[in-house]
Amino acid sequence: MKIHEYQAKELFAKYHVPVENGILCRNVEEAILAYSVLEEKPVVIKAQVLTGGRGKAGGVKLAKNVDEVRDFAGLILGMNIKGYIVDRILVTQAVDIAVEYYLSFVIDRNLRSVVLMISRQGGVDIEDVARKTPEKIYKFVVDSSVGIPDFFARRAAFTLFENMDHVKQMVSLIRNLYRLMIDTDASLVEVNPLVLTREGRISAVDAKMVFDDNALFRHPDIRFLRESTEEERKEQIAKSKGFSYVGLDGNIGCMVNGAGLAMATMDIIKHFGGNPANFLDIGGSSNPEKVVDAMALLLGDPNVKVVMINIFGGITRCDDMASGLLKSFGQIETKIPVIVRLTGTNEKEGRELLKNGPFILAETMEEATRISITHAELQK
Repeated sequence: MKIHEYQAKELFAKYHVPVENGILCRNVEEAILAYSVLEEKPVVIKAQVLTGGRGKAGGVKLAKNVDEVRDFAGLILGMNIKGYIVDRILVTQAVDIAVEYYLSFVIDRNLRSVVLMISRQGGVDIEDVARKTPEKIYKFVVDSSVGIPDFFARRAAFTLFENMDHVKQMVSLIRNLYRLMIDTDASLVEVNPLVLTREGRISAVDAKMVFDDNALFRHPDIRFLRESTEEERKEQIAKSKGFSYVGLDGNIGCMVNGAGLAMATMDIIKHFGGNPANFLDIGGSSNPEKVVDAMALLLGDPNVKVVMINIFGGITRCDDMASGLLKSFGQIETKIPVIVRLTGTNEKEGRELLKNGPFILAETMEEATRISITHAELQK
């Protein structure tokens, strides 16, 4: 679960992480009032959306007077940033930045540990730094049984600073952010940029937090902040229907019975040069209603150009699955090509039944994948 910058900054402040004063606004008039209330001028007006890239999209502006506040607030409110419509802005004190840095705590599942990542190359181009010059990002693996003692935080701080006052500020910030992460079951805490001002203060001028959904029951105050994205709403609908769905950015919709087979299906699509549009595991049931619900979810994605149904009949027989598919597609109208690979128990009987349906049949995963990719290319 993601939260907005202004919400993350409120949590930062509770854990004594330095942030600038800011006021949330939902219209231009509130932004003008916020400007008059804030003691420091100028101010920064920042779009509040649950995605990155706001600066490059024009969603962050420096306003030096009330006229600029009015103009920039009007410009940013209603802006579309990566599919998110801006309905609120944060008007915050501007800082005189000397240097920008990057800092984050993230869970590394391969290491099964929290990792502290810091860099001298903070700012809007941090993705390029990670891709082109990863050696500029320093990583420190945190031992969960120990946490972050003072010496650990100092070692990390000295990779960025030589001035002892700056090091002390950084040590406090690192330890407090880690405590915040652990206390709230966050999977990511990120500050980009973390800045050193010309007055010598270290401040988090941006804040990002992502939380483990499975731990939200322990944090009703954080769960209350949830604002589901369109993809998250789809995932919640799928869960309520009894299957698992995760949206991706490809054009081949996948419907599979079994999580392992679903992963293998996405892998083989990528292997042969295609792009899966989703992970969708409908489980072992041949219930036609479940197939109808799953197809509705797939066809609701405008990027889906073809549907690949990959079924392995184990405990559930292939002829039962075929009957379920035929019943469900009696209720579905679509011109999108549907490729079905059916194998396992009673597969011959199942394929015989499907010959009468609106399907393109395949006997192997490779054959089904190649047909799907070909049809997806034709639909472009």
